[in-house]
Amino acid sequence: MENDPDQPEQSNPDKPVRGDQPIKNVTEKTTSFVQFSGIAFQMLGTIGLGVWIGMKLDAWQNNHRPVWTIILSLTAIGASLYLFIRQLTKR
Repeated sequence: MENDPDQPEQSNPDKPVRGDQPIKNVTEKTTSFVQFSGIAFQMLGTIGLGVWIGMKLDAWQNNHRPVWTIILSLTAIGASLYLFIRQLTKR
């Protein structure tokens, strides 16, 4: 089991890690995945905060219709899309 030809040698970093992909490509893909995951959580937090503040304002003003919830949730969606596009263009 020590001389298994299917597994790459641990001492040579230039050898492929996954099939024919060198370690640099695997690292770039992982970094890209982490960045996009961060953007998704940022969007979720922004939209969630807008909805939560809107619900609190509607409850504080005793509104029969959720006016602030609708306004702030749509504003938060627009802001999160703006931030998403801005972060994509930086890349």
